[in-house]
Amino acid sequence: MTARKYLVLAVVTLFAACGDVCLKRGMQSAGAIGIDDLGAAVRAVANPWIIAGILLLLVFFAAYLHALSWADLTFVLPAAAMSYVVLALLSRYWLGEDVSLRRWIGIVLIVSAVGFVTRGSHVTTPAPPDRGLAPEPLGAAAED
Repeated sequence: MTARKYLVLAVVTLFAACGDVCLKRGMQSAGAIGIDDLGAAVRAVANPWIIAGILLLLVFFAAYLHALSWADLTFVLPAAAMSYVVLALLSRYWLGEDVSLRRWIGIVLIVSAVGFVTRGSHVTTPAPPDRGLAPEPLGAAAED
C-alpha cells in the first residue's frame, strides 16, 4: 500500500472521530431534542459545533468513498475502526467523559482485531469464472 492510501485511511479515522466529537459538543450546548420538537432540531443544526461536525463528517465520507474505490469494504471498515481510539481519547480529554476500564479493554480488542485485518491484502482477487462446469447442451454427447 502506498503512503497516499495510508493518508486516506488516516483522514477517514481522524475526521470520523473529530466529527462525532464536534456533534457531541454541539449537542451538549444545544440541549436535549425530541422527535416531537422539530424547532429544537433545526436550532441544534444551526449550532457552530454541529456545523463543524457535519463538515468534518462530509470530509470523512468523501475519503471513505475514495478508500472504497481502491480497497475492499472488509479492509476499509476495520481500518476505519481505529477512530474508536481517537474518539475515546477526545471524549476523555476534551469532553471530560469518564472512559471506563471496560471500554478501554473493548477498544484494545477492536484495535487488535484491526491489526489482523490490515496484515492481509487490501484487495482480494475475484475468483476466476468456472469453466467447463456448465451443463452440456442436449444431444452434444451423441455427436461424439
